[in-house]
Amino acid sequence: MQKATRRSFLKTGGALMAASTLPTHAQATETWSSGSERAAFRLPAGAVDCHMHIYDDRFPVAPGTTLRPPNATVEQYRLLQARLGVDRNVVVTPSTYGTDNRCTLDALKRFGSNARGVAVIDTSVSDKQLHELHAGGIRAIRFNLSYPGATTVDMLAPLAARIAAMKWHIELVVQGVRLPELEVHLSALPCPLVIDHIAHIPEPGGLSSEALRTAQRLVDKGNTFITLSGPYVDTKTGAPANEDVAPVAKTLINMAPERMLWGTDWPHPTEKGAKPDDAGLLDTIAGWIGRSDWQQKIFVDNATRLYGFD
Repeated sequence: MQKATRRSFLKTGGALMAASTLPTHAQATETWSSGSERAAFRLPAGAVDCHMHIYDDRFPVAPGTTLRPPNATVEQYRLLQARLGVDRNVVVTPSTYGTDNRCTLDALKRFGSNARGVAVIDTSVSDKQLHELHAGGIRAIRFNLSYPGATTVDMLAPLAARIAAMKWHIELVVQGVRLPELEVHLSALPCPLVIDHIAHIPEPGGLSSEALRTAQRLVDKGNTFITLSGPYVDTKTGAPANEDVAPVAKTLINMAPERMLWGTDWPHPTEKGAKPDDAGLLDTIAGWIGRSDWQQKIFVDNATRLYGFD
């Protein structure tokens, strides 16, 4: 895990002081979301956005990282929160920063008690650092196996054993086609598992894929959650309806609404052109869920328990 030297600390601290003099309005003018209208669906009180990122060039990127979006700040996300009616959020450290979680921790401090975080660590992390992360609002660790980076499959078991006692969980982003080969590792985890972005079930043919069957088996064991987020990543029929992804999402929802979460994936870092309309995405996912009691579970209750908001 990356450690800050005195020089890097002073450098970052100086950058923080300089950035704090920038006008807040200027920082918040770009929302990284198409459209400006509110969603037709009204989120229930206490709704949790379980998957969003902050990008801030006050913090250094990891060497060799391939995903380097422009700044997407706390102030900008707050505009989206107000537009959608999101009360609470989970800040996920992106691959851009490797195992340096300072950007996420800074955001958590600024968001306050209505936010939690997901960190990226490796096996060099000390117990002291884990407890410091917990004090800063971290409640999970992320394994991004979609891009070469800081985490690898062989780190799953040793890190899971260490975080289980802290009541943390693992968040996984990986191509759905790899789920079958990873199933033996994921089934053995001693802590909860969250698979992001509707498990990246590949399209076309998602409903009949071994990837979906694997995701269903993991959910059926009672320890795995699926985040309903980023349907635009795997769709081949396209936005805004994402019609090919819909049957996969509905299959998982109908199977276990108590194991589903929701996230915006703001600021949609994989989308290089026009950004999705977050209000439209919310309406789409709320429509997939359908039942109001399931909407309460997926938008509020499941995440409240998992991230310790209660």
